Amino acid sequence: MRKLKYLCYYDTPDNIKDNRRYTLSAANVVTYIAEVIADYNVRNIEIVSIAGSNNRNGCKGGRRKIEKGISLRSFSSLGYGGRVRNKIDFWLMQIQTFFYLALHLSKDDDLLVYHSIYYMKMVSILKKIRKFNLILQVEEIYADVVGDNSLRKKELSFFKLADSYIFPTVLLDKEINQPGKPAVFIHGTYKVEPMRKCNFQRKKIHDDLEKEIHCVYAGTLDPQKGGAAAAAAAAEFLPSNYSIHILGFGTPNEIESMKDTVAKIANKKRAKVSYDGVLSGEEYIRFIQSCDIGLSTQNPNADFNNTSFPSKILSYLSNGLRVVTVDIPAIRTSAVGDILFYYDEQSAENIAKTILSIDLTEKYDSRQLIEQIAIDFSNNLLKLL
Repeated sequence: MRKLKYLCYYDTPDNIKDNRRYTLSAANVVTYIAEVIADYNVRNIEIVSIAGSNNRNGCKGGRRKIEKGISLRSFSSLGYGGRVRNKIDFWLMQIQTFFYLALHLSKDDDLLVYHSIYYMKMVSILKKIRKFNLILQVEEIYADVVGDNSLRKKELSFFKLADSYIFPTVLLDKEINQPGKPAVFIHGTYKVEPMRKCNFQRKKIHDDLEKEIHCVYAGTLDPQKGGAAAAAAAAEFLPSNYSIHILGFGTPNEIESMKDTVAKIANKKRAKVSYDGVLSGEEYIRFIQSCDIGLSTQNPNADFNNTSFPSKILSYLSNGLRVVTVDIPAIRTSAVGDILFYYDEQSAENIAKTILSIDLTEKYDSRQLIEQIAIDFSNNLLKLL
């Protein structure tokens, strides 16, 4: 039977003991795509995770079933701590992953790769010696995030090895896929979440004359992307019945910096603002559904915005939220572009004005649109496979 393996940094939130290094937002998209493939019984899929452990004592690898039709293969890790140890662990993960894929893939199989600069060379070598069908999932050109022209050339060269692609935007397809190879598009997870009927203890949420309105930013705290800081700053220009919540992941320094930013803004006693940590699974969904407006407020001037799509937008929409976002072509031309609320200039005041322009009493149903997009994506992905 033709095999399908999915290479990425991945784990599941319930596997706390391994404490692997991966990004929740990326893992959610990986899980969604794997479920689409498994649900339609195209074939079994094995997620191959190259994620090492943050534990001081590392962890063991192994194979386990995630759900019907989906399994996860992980590898032993030395753990995290010290420059030398981290470097050795990096290469240990690379070597284990390389030999596993080399031994378990042939020219009749498929390797779906979630693009990362950290294993481009490994995948390139594997492609040459095993000649499998390579499907590249490219969420963004990472060199555009860090502003590295040399890295950009390497990424563009690597992308040419793919036989087909999964992209978040049509603009990224035009940038990378000039030969016009087969491609499908996914902006994030299209899994519509049913109403949990939860809120921040607001008993008369739809009846209050001046109800409390909750806005949420959920995503990276990376200052290069700037979204979390911009969302928090908008609180200075909102009235006291508004609250802005920051759900964000980042380095310890980035988290402390965000807490300091929130504390300074909170002292000005306008809208409420808080850093609420990192949430996942049901806890994340219930928190998001407790809010009214989702914020996608990354810096529009960064090069990566020309082609990437913020997956948080899909997360907000699938939970029924209205979404405030910066007005850039990658978002405006997306499948959900018509139901978003835009601001033109990256300033706290403009973000606040757009938030205030939203009439929460108007009829709104983002879930229905997401359900239709999900059907279209599933059909297109199955054709690609």
